[in-house]
Amino acid sequence: MMFIIIAIGFLITKKGIFSAKARTDVTDIVLYVVLPCNIFSSFSKDVSPEVLRQCGVVLIVSTCMHLFYTLLTKVLYRKARPERREVMQYATIISNSGFMGLPVIASVFGQTGMLYGSIVLIPLRIFMWTAGLSLFTTTAAKDKIKTVATHPCIWAVILGFIYLLLPFELPEFLAGTISTVGNCTTTLSMLVVGSLLSGVELKSVIDKDCFYYSFLRLAAIPAVVFGVLLLLRVDKLVTGVAVLSAAMPAATVTAMLAEKYGRDAKFASKMLFVSTALSLVTLPIVGKILTTVLVTV
Repeated sequence: MMFIIIAIGFLITKKGIFSAKARTDVTDIVLYVVLPCNIFSSFSKDVSPEVLRQCGVVLIVSTCMHLFYTLLTKVLYRKARPERREVMQYATIISNSGFMGLPVIASVFGQTGMLYGSIVLIPLRIFMWTAGLSLFTTTAAKDKIKTVATHPCIWAVILGFIYLLLPFELPEFLAGTISTVGNCTTTLSMLVVGSLLSGVELKSVIDKDCFYYSFLRLAAIPAVVFGVLLLLRVDKLVTGVAVLSAAMPAATVTAMLAEKYGRDAKFASKMLFVSTALSLVTLPIVGKILTTVLVTV
């Protein structure tokens, strides 16, 4: 179903129905309205104390993962050209775990998986605007803190936890509205992904650096994360969500930052295209492996 929606986004962009301006507007709607509603809806009053405890485990696991990614970037791309190196480093630390990841996680692991996936985003957002952004520029600590603290997805998580502590439930019309808006996440996100894929000429993507990055981001890194979490006997669902988050392609913001700060924006766009296109093959395989192996362990 998700592949068909991506194909629709690809086709309507090629036909001129879905313009670049419209794509930007839809992206903002998803990031600032739809995705926060989806995250908040995952904080159901039926969440058990055990699930809440596992949220803490997810937070620790995600933080360790992003520290691992940051350390990896110090050694993985030493031979890359300088104008490409920082782009590849950023895209390794910051994957598309939010915009593309949450819909995929929800489709594989359901509402609880969606809840855990939203917790993964907390360290991701922090690293995005600290260690990640520092690769391109030096930004004041105050500005970094402000950017993280005001992000709608972070506030959706905070408000979700507050809601769980309240002694009452939201009125049905309000809870239903939030849920209905949040349910648009997969459709709108995949339309944007399809639209992005339509913007790069296939002849230009034959680039060994793009495929090297994609192998690391889509296969090698999630394999290492999976192996470590299995050895540590981390909860199965937490493991599945963490590995699926680790298997996401480059974040769309990578190309925008490369353009803004004078790095190789054309290469960043190609890398985004290749990793996202290949993820359409690798993500179903990773999802199948996870659902098969985690049932038997």
